Amino acid sequence: MMGRSLLVVGVFATLGMIATAVVAYLGQPLAVHLMLGLGSALLLLFSHCWIMFYLIGTGKAIKEAVAEHSLDTAVLETTRSFKMRTNGWMMIAMGLCMATFILGGGVYTQTLPIWLTLVAQIKTLWIEHQVLTENERLMTRLDRQVA
Repeated sequence: MMGRSLLVVGVFATLGMIATAVVAYLGQPLAVHLMLGLGSALLLLFSHCWIMFYLIGTGKAIKEAVAEHSLDTAVLETTRSFKMRTNGWMMIAMGLCMATFILGGGVYTQTLPIWLTLVAQIKTLWIEHQVLTENERLMTRLDRQVA
């Protein structure tokens, strides 16, 4: 449930980033563009960072449950694969998000393409969605085994 909530924040922040671009292209005041961009960037960073911490935390909880209840250790490799699949994309998405905000003048003068950041955000959100869904299934299955 927590993972889904963080994913929803990421989706809305990505929509906010798109809205920021639309506001700029429509020639709205720079202050509106700047505040919308700042809010979207902070929410995206919040979402990706907390999804990363969530996967680390659930991985640790699963590791402890496996040790305590002598469960199949293959589950541990599954949790590691979740992190391997998401961490690289999350770092790219966060880096591009920060770069787009910091280099906003480049976007404003159309020398830095915002589409690159949007593609990375959408790809990352899709991967996070897949991994969080699998992680939730895994935790539910382990809860049943422990109970």
